[in-house]
Amino acid sequence: MLHSEFPERRQLSPPLEMKAPRGHNASAPNTDSTVFFLSGIPGLEDFHIWISIPFCCIFTVALLGNTLLLYVIKTDITLHKPMFYFLSMLGSVDLVLSLTTMPKTLCIFWFRAREISLNACLVQMFFLHAFSIMESAVLLAMAFDRYVAICHPLRYNTILTHSMVAKVGLVALGRAVLLMSPLPFLLRWLPYCGSHVISHCFCEHMGVVRLACSNTRFNNIYGIIVAFLVVALDLTFIFLSYAKILRAVLSLASRDEQLKALGTCISHLCAMLIFYTPVVLSSIIHRFGHQVAPHIHILLTNFYLLFPPMMNPIIYGVKTKQIRECILRLFHRKSFQRV
Repeated sequence: MLHSEFPERRQLSPPLEMKAPRGHNASAPNTDSTVFFLSGIPGLEDFHIWISIPFCCIFTVALLGNTLLLYVIKTDITLHKPMFYFLSMLGSVDLVLSLTTMPKTLCIFWFRAREISLNACLVQMFFLHAFSIMESAVLLAMAFDRYVAICHPLRYNTILTHSMVAKVGLVALGRAVLLMSPLPFLLRWLPYCGSHVISHCFCEHMGVVRLACSNTRFNNIYGIIVAFLVVALDLTFIFLSYAKILRAVLSLASRDEQLKALGTCISHLCAMLIFYTPVVLSSIIHRFGHQVAPHIHILLTNFYLLFPPMMNPIIYGVKTKQIRECILRLFHRKSFQRV
């Protein structure tokens, strides 16, 4: 999620241990405004190889889990329902987020390939923030899906038609693109006349803004507006949806009916917690944690980009009976074919 909501221009010093790229004079200021250098995790350069092991494992699980989830939903006709369409959107977004950041991060850890062009940096930043915004919108749509299923079960099929689900997906994508499209153009024309070292594993908005040597007040204000529109509004509507769901569940006669109704929401609640909790913690540290070491904040940022894509398919695979049964049938059929 965007960190531009915090107007402080706290400059993270480039790590002393970072070696200058070949052919680059470290003692002279970088006058090539089209090239940046990603530092990785400042202060932990000596441990990059070791840090890459869990990062690579999480990335692999995220790719395999989300790909399997999308394959199961696509091939099993019993899963062609609104709830699973939204879940396939979530899996697609998680795949894009993982592929946007982790390949470059692993290249930094393994090969010290820190150089990135300005255009590539802006493209990475656009996809990173746009699809983070889209994931928030998909989680909101999934909350609405559970609200209709529990509070208006008889109207579920008439409200959440296939065309309505497609429109919701297009609106989520359109909102993300609309909100993020101005940023690459705004940053493209800023002058970068000082350090070109981004103290991060990837290009994120505030990491690039801090390097500009001109007034970036408009960028900061725009970031505040985007952050409010996304986090505040989405969380508000999710909270309202679950408040109505809870009221409807408590009105059910038997305890078994209440537990069954709540059971359909557990997977989605877990997905929301693992997405929004690190976002909120990272934002609090970014705003108030001036004494927190830079590598702590960067590790937390990587955590909220890596952990949800890994955990979402696991959570839905374990907690959702239909998906669990489809995956078991798939592996059983594969095993039978080998025999």
